[in-house]
Amino acid sequence: MSHTEARRGPSHFDASQSPATSTRAFMPGRSLRQGAKVLPEHARGHNRSLVLQTLFHQGAMSRADLSRETGLTRVTISDLVAELIADGFVAEIGVREASGPGKPAILVDLDHAGHRIVGLDLSGSDTFIGAVLTLDGGIVARREVAVPDADALVDTVVELARALVADSHAPVLGIGVGTPGVVDDRGVILTAPNFGWAGFDLEGALRGALGVPVLVANDANAAVLAEYTFGGAPDDVLLVKVGRGVGSGLLLAGQPMRGSRFAAGEIGHVTVGTDGGPQCACGKVGCLEAWLSVPSLTSRLSAAADPADHEGILRDAGERLGIALAPVVGALDVSEIVLSGPPELLGGSLAEQTVETLRARTLAPSVDEGVRVRMTEQGQDIVLRGAAVMVLSGQLGVS
Repeated sequence: MSHTEARRGPSHFDASQSPATSTRAFMPGRSLRQGAKVLPEHARGHNRSLVLQTLFHQGAMSRADLSRETGLTRVTISDLVAELIADGFVAEIGVREASGPGKPAILVDLDHAGHRIVGLDLSGSDTFIGAVLTLDGGIVARREVAVPDADALVDTVVELARALVADSHAPVLGIGVGTPGVVDDRGVILTAPNFGWAGFDLEGALRGALGVPVLVANDANAAVLAEYTFGGAPDDVLLVKVGRGVGSGLLLAGQPMRGSRFAAGEIGHVTVGTDGGPQCACGKVGCLEAWLSVPSLTSRLSAAADPADHEGILRDAGERLGIALAPVVGALDVSEIVLSGPPELLGGSLAEQTVETLRARTLAPSVDEGVRVRMTEQGQDIVLRGAAVMVLSGQLGVS
C-alpha cells in the first residue's frame, strides 16, 4: 500500500446511508483536519472514516498517534477503534518497540484480512478479468472468462462475480465494476455499443443477484482512481486508457469529473487533424480511437513493410494524442497525464511525441514546468484496483 500524504481526507460518508447511496461517496482531496462543520447526525460516520483514512495512508500507529493526527480526543479514538475492531476493519498488531520509560504503546492498523473487495474489469477485448482484493489493493485471487456473445453477457458477468465472492473467504465489502461505455451515477450503462447495452442497470442486476453493495463506473474513470490512490498521482491528473478503444478519466482538485451527461473523458471520438485518416467504428473519419486504439496501431505496425517505419507510425499516433489533449491541458491546467495500455506501444516514441506536441500547443509557466506524461505502473490491474477504490470510498469513506 502506498501511504501517501495526509492531504487526502475522507469522503463525507454517512453510516446511515444505504449501500446503494453510500457507494457514491468518493470525494478525496480534503484535509484530514476538517474545516467544514459536520452535522451531529453524520459525525460518527465521518469520524470512523477519518480513522480509517489515516490508517490507510499512514500505516500502523498507536491510539495516541491517531488522536494527534485526526484531532479527535483520546476517548473518542478509543471508542472508535474498539468499534472498528469489533466490525473487522481494524486490528491490534502488537506493541511498539520501547524507546523510553512507560508502557509500550499498542499499534493498530487496518485489518487487511477482515474483509475483501471484488473487482471486475470488463474492458478487455477477449476476456473479462475479476479479482478478490484486500483493503489495501492487494490481489489474492483472480479469474478470467472469455467475452461471450451478446445474449450471454449479463449471465457471464454475474457468474464471474459470484465465483469471486465464493473465493473471498471473508465478508465482502462490495463489488466494483469498470466497464466500457457511458455510465451514470446510479450504475446504469447509458450506452456501451460494443456490448449492445443502452440504459441497462448493471449495478442493479448484480446487486439483485448477489445481495452485496455494487458500484459500476466507466473503466477509465475507475483507472484514474487507482492511479490517484495507489499510484501517487497528483490532485489534477488525466489518465488516458488505450485498449480496444480510447478513453480517459479526469480528476481535478482530487475530484472525479464526470460531466453533465456522464461522458467527460470520452476523447476517443475527437477528430484529430484535417488530413482524413482511417475510418472509425463510429462512422466518422480520423477519430483519435481510429489512430490510437491497440487494434488500429497493431494493424498499421504489422502492415509496415520496413521496420524503420514503426518509429514514424508511433510518433504520428503520439502527435494525434497530443493534438486531442492540448485543449484539455490548456483549459484545465492539468499537471500530469498518465498513459495506461501496452507499454511497448505507448511508451517511448509515442509518449515522447505526445509531450513535444503538448509543449508546442500549450503555454507552460516555464520550460521546466510543462505537463508531465508517463506510463502507469499499475499494469493490467489498474481497473481492478480502481474498482476497489470505489468500494473503499463508498463503504468506508477511504480513498
